[in-house]
Amino acid sequence: MDVNAAVAAVAAIAGVLTGVIAMLAFRFSEREQRRPTRTSLHTDPVLPPGVDTVLSVLRSSAVVLDEADGVVKASSAAYALGLVRGGKLAVEPMMQMARDTRRDGEIRQVELDLPRRGTGRGEALAVSARVAPLGSRLVLLLVEDLTEARRIEAVRRDFVANVSHELKTPVGALSLLSEAVMDAADDPEAVERFAGRMQIEATRLTNLVQELIDLSRVQNDDPLEDAEPVRVDELVAEAIDRCRHQAGAKEITMAAGGTADLHVWGNRGQLAAALGNLVENAVNYSPARTRVGIAARTVVQPGGDLIEIAVTDQGIGISEKDKERVFERFYRVDPARSRATGGTGLGLAIVKHVAASHGGEVTVWSAENQGSTFTLRLPEAGAARGRAHQMSHRDDTEGFDDEAGGASHTSPHSPDPSAYETLPSPEVLP
Repeated sequence: MDVNAAVAAVAAIAGVLTGVIAMLAFRFSEREQRRPTRTSLHTDPVLPPGVDTVLSVLRSSAVVLDEADGVVKASSAAYALGLVRGGKLAVEPMMQMARDTRRDGEIRQVELDLPRRGTGRGEALAVSARVAPLGSRLVLLLVEDLTEARRIEAVRRDFVANVSHELKTPVGALSLLSEAVMDAADDPEAVERFAGRMQIEATRLTNLVQELIDLSRVQNDDPLEDAEPVRVDELVAEAIDRCRHQAGAKEITMAAGGTADLHVWGNRGQLAAALGNLVENAVNYSPARTRVGIAARTVVQPGGDLIEIAVTDQGIGISEKDKERVFERFYRVDPARSRATGGTGLGLAIVKHVAASHGGEVTVWSAENQGSTFTLRLPEAGAARGRAHQMSHRDDTEGFDDEAGGASHTSPHSPDPSAYETLPSPEVLP
């Protein structure tokens, strides 16, 4: 009896130990299965060596997708364009391309128009998307923003079309007038009339070609290579003298005023052309027996003082929709008036480029039937020249100190500013 009881007790203890050992072995097995091994680590979505570095230097937006369409890596540009949101690729056509490429290994490319984030104006981003397999399980998506390239291409096409149209008009008129002169050879009065019209069209063609040359020059040249301190008084006097004949024919009074003895730093010829264009536009778009005013003043700014030159007229004014486009090439607020005055639609575009290349800007205030004020803002000569001196390391301040110190310097070819009516304050017109 005692022997049997002992055997039974040993058997029970052995069974309990076996169960405990089995349970521990099962738990250990589960833990080992959950622990990453060399083999299991190899199945995680890891970029091939060197790919991460290559993607970081690409200009295109880059997104790497795994086999579950999850984003393994995305560049900051991809987030900025709104391609990736919440760890997922947010553009469905690109997602479909990635799935197709993962299935058959084919490289795909497409151009898409995407809605621009953060705007409600219906603007779209033009992008080029290219999808290619990356290893055996990953897919690489490269997206390039084509919006600016398309805008430039559209501007170029419009420019070529506008130039062709503008050149064709006077050339065609000259051809027809020459035929009319030949047919009217026996009529001196008709010949004289047609010849006068030919002179007008030839002048318009010459002005157009010259302004195209001027626009090309201000876009391509660096005006600060031959920069010098330029007196604003002289620029204003030259602009007034340039428009003296047109203003006299319309009995328009031109008044110069504001702060005297101001200087800007830049290319004298370009600055004179820009201000001359503003004054000429003011005269051309003003009714007879009105006034055009030009005033200059200094505006204190934290980054350096600015010189403001305001040109104000009492003309027809500019509507709100036209104000956004007046600085476009060949754009005319009143095409009929431009044809009558011989305007080319390039004058304000030249002003815009001259201002930008000199580190300034040009703005417009206008109200219909109340007139307009175009304001040219340029860096004051001292600050502008100081920056140019630091960049070029040239020591040529002696002559400038004479200018800035108040020494009166007038070009022998410049009209005397004192010969014109002056205004009591920088505000040109009420």
